[in-house]
Amino acid sequence: MANEHHHHHHHHAPDLKEAGALKGVYIISIVLNLSFVFVEAGIGLWKGSLGLLSDAGHNLGDVFSLLLALIAFKLSATKPNERFTYGYRKGSVLISLLNAIILLVAVGAILLESIHKFANPSPVDGSAIAWTAAAGIVVNGFTAYLLMRHQKNDINTRGAFLHMAADTLVSVGVVISGIVISLTGWTVIDPIVSIIIAVVILVSTWQLLSESMRMSIDAVPESVKPSEVIAEMREVQGVSDVHHLHIWPISTTETALTAHVVLSEGAEPEAVVPEVKKHLRHCGISHATLETEREGHTCGEQECC
Repeated sequence: MANEHHHHHHHHAPDLKEAGALKGVYIISIVLNLSFVFVEAGIGLWKGSLGLLSDAGHNLGDVFSLLLALIAFKLSATKPNERFTYGYRKGSVLISLLNAIILLVAVGAILLESIHKFANPSPVDGSAIAWTAAAGIVVNGFTAYLLMRHQKNDINTRGAFLHMAADTLVSVGVVISGIVISLTGWTVIDPIVSIIIAVVILVSTWQLLSESMRMSIDAVPESVKPSEVIAEMREVQGVSDVHHLHIWPISTTETALTAHVVLSEGAEPEAVVPEVKKHLRHCGISHATLETEREGHTCGEQECC
């Protein structure tokens, strides 16, 4: 039979230095934000401020989101076993979807609170809240800064970054509202600023949600273009054609591919396949299973599909 099967698996090991740095960022962020929750709750109890206690509860939710992102990071590094042949890496995609939903709920809460403030306008409560909001800008802003460097490569880190950036914006909004109200007495500025912030967060969250949903049903990741992948594979000497291409996410950081590679006359699979894999890594494909065929051979459905 002319049809030749060559299955070559390559698991892309994440950069250990990068992975270690990201793990450190998560731990620092969790400790920093959890400490701020305790401080804010303590001041809220001391001053008898329900607003501060409520915000402390909200920030505790952000700590939970950071913990989820850390769990997803751990899941992405799990090794395969007999029952889960890709490990638990797909769990990182489901966590990204959960984090996006939590962000949408947070946006809904901001909008509901804004509507309530329109109906019952009131000035921002006291200097303690203003100072705590300013501290929130520093804590949340610094956490967002730590995550910003890593968020381009992982959707879960991007979700954690959006959580912290959103909280920073909310704290900025509280401070701005407090200043404007104290100078002008214009209390309606508070819900207006909140709505603007909610819309900004919603735009970013919607993209995160849609990408997470697509990845959860094994759609091609946005960072990978199938047409570019095929073009890259065809550039390899000895490759005549490529078909039966399938691309899907193993986790939020790893992408898999299966394909049939048609070899030109005289080309040997042992030489062509490693070179194809090298080109695939340039496209962000970390795990590839390739099946080779001889040029001019038309395989039936039973033979190669």
